[in-house]
Amino acid sequence: MKIVIAEKPSVAREIAFLLGAIEKKDGYLTGNGYYVTWALGHLVSLAMPEDYGFTGFQKEALPLLPNPFLLTVRKLKKNNSYIQDDGAMKQLKIIEQLLKNSESIIVATDAGREGELIFRYIYEYLKCNLPFERLWISSLTEKAILKGFDNLKPGRNFDGLHFAAVGRSRADWLVGINASQALSIAVGNGVYSLGRVQTPTLALICKRFLENKAFAIKKYWQIELEHRKEFIDFKSISLTKWDDNKLANDVLKSIQRQGTATVTSVETKIINEQPPLLFDLTALQKEANIKLNLSAEETLNIAQSLYEKKFISYPRTGSKYVTEDIWAEIPKLISVLEEMEKFKAVVSSVKKGRLNKRIVNDLKVTDHHGLLITDKIPSALLPKENVIYEMIAYRLLETVSNACNKQITDINLQVLHYDFTVKGCAILDSGWRSIKGNFTDEDNDPIADLPELKMGDELKFREAKVLEGKTKPPVLYTEAGLLTAMESAGKLIKNQQESKILQDMGIGTPATRASIIETLFKREYVKREKKSLVPTAKGLKVYELVKNEKIADVAMTAQWELALQKIENNEGAVADFQKEIENFTTAITKELLSLSVESEKQAELVCPKCKINKLIIRDQLIKCLDEDCNWVQFRKICGIQLNLMDLEMLINKGRTNLLKGMISKSGKKFDAFIVMNSNGETTFTFPEKTKRK
Repeated sequence: MKIVIAEKPSVAREIAFLLGAIEKKDGYLTGNGYYVTWALGHLVSLAMPEDYGFTGFQKEALPLLPNPFLLTVRKLKKNNSYIQDDGAMKQLKIIEQLLKNSESIIVATDAGREGELIFRYIYEYLKCNLPFERLWISSLTEKAILKGFDNLKPGRNFDGLHFAAVGRSRADWLVGINASQALSIAVGNGVYSLGRVQTPTLALICKRFLENKAFAIKKYWQIELEHRKEFIDFKSISLTKWDDNKLANDVLKSIQRQGTATVTSVETKIINEQPPLLFDLTALQKEANIKLNLSAEETLNIAQSLYEKKFISYPRTGSKYVTEDIWAEIPKLISVLEEMEKFKAVVSSVKKGRLNKRIVNDLKVTDHHGLLITDKIPSALLPKENVIYEMIAYRLLETVSNACNKQITDINLQVLHYDFTVKGCAILDSGWRSIKGNFTDEDNDPIADLPELKMGDELKFREAKVLEGKTKPPVLYTEAGLLTAMESAGKLIKNQQESKILQDMGIGTPATRASIIETLFKREYVKREKKSLVPTAKGLKVYELVKNEKIADVAMTAQWELALQKIENNEGAVADFQKEIENFTTAITKELLSLSVESEKQAELVCPKCKINKLIIRDQLIKCLDEDCNWVQFRKICGIQLNLMDLEMLINKGRTNLLKGMISKSGKKFDAFIVMNSNGETTFTFPEKTKRK
């Protein structure tokens, strides 16, 4: 018997059906010489500090550097501790028993770094030594799965991927556990979370937020001229920006008296604007955030659903290209779209005999090719699934279309000795831009018709006026902007030598960036204000504490991603990487423990229940020192965080000030006082409505 281990039950069922393993059992399917089972995600993970005998946060125990690292069955967080996941243990025992009855393994977890880690941790934890082969596919269609089984690859071919996954996993443990405990001990008030990628990402958001708030907006003035020639209206704008309104108006009067502008130069050039490449995951997430206001996490979940329904290829890809053999399938995919009413008219404009091969590059396809639709026509899609599918389909049609040919005209004018400019853009051949009729993207030239002009022409202007403008601060990050910053973090590095090495490296990977952003929300370090990402007071506090420490260094994080990539390509050793991370962990632990943190001035509050013991104030709650009393009050109530003044009034006077903008379970906003009785129990009281006279 052979055992096939998939990542999810839904994938296992697809594989089992094709292999003829149709007999259902508890936790697996069997038949035709196969057991087909599943891992339910990470069944096995790195052990927690408690598993090494370290409970609580102990300064003298830091840094924690496990040797060797232990593996444990997945645990779930309950209150302030972790308990074993019974569902994970049950499934793991099923896999263990099936392995004992099998001769070899076919690994069918997702074809990427995390999928490889899921299997290898199970393999190692169960002390298995069976030979294994790898199913490596980019689509869950019947054709792709069967082709994958015909071309199973030796498991050891993926040792580089495995070592990179282990290196990433251990690095995140070492940095996250030690840095979080060290900072929490240094602050002495609450639990703070730091991470290898999480903290540099928070630093990006906070730095941009503070730059935005500190930016001094300045006014400036330009002069605009309105022209008309050959029945075409157009405008020119002064190159000079005056910082004095009076001076700009004085110049305006002189220009108005002159009445004509002279053409000093005309420059025309033809630009062939190549179509965009296919989406990788990050590019899809950015586009969906800009166009649909979807979060990175939402987009990933929708794309994963489409993949599991066999409508698109594997979404967690970092490539925008396809290989030569995949290119041979592209005409068939276009024909699939032609059968769909939505795409019929558009597909007819694609020149099928002369498709643009810009996306073909075998060297730039890593684990998976760029995002493609499959040959399965979608049905019964949810609205958001449908719009993401269409986004991927339209992008495919754009990539294989011709370049967009544009004529760009730059004209300079002069009035007296003041220079003016006007720019025109005429579409000669719309090419790929005709797919969605998109001619006005922000990154592209505006469409503007201009008359025939030549050097020395005299142009009268119908009107001249002063326009007021303002300098703009650095824009706050949206999720799309943050994904771009994470993806191109190497370009933010000032050291030229480092920047050159890391210019194509980011922090995190396409598969993990969404979860990193979500972690910042869960930690309450970041919140959304409309489309912008804004740090909370807690997030800014963490940033101020660590901004000059190694833990927040974008360059170092990008270097680690480069090192992991080298390990994956068998060009680096995981042991060397781990030693570097351990040295780094030791250094940052020392840095964080030595931080001088000013404590908030807090009143000494006595427990309202036992009336004897002092209260401990934490970020999330306030509680009695006496465990027998066990009085506790959470600080976040209906979306409002109680500040120190609120707490002091509640404990000492039995009532807070009026708290505005609380949110009920039904999502409605309300205002109320929180009042406390003699036993320390709290309730709401509502302000009396003013009676109309």
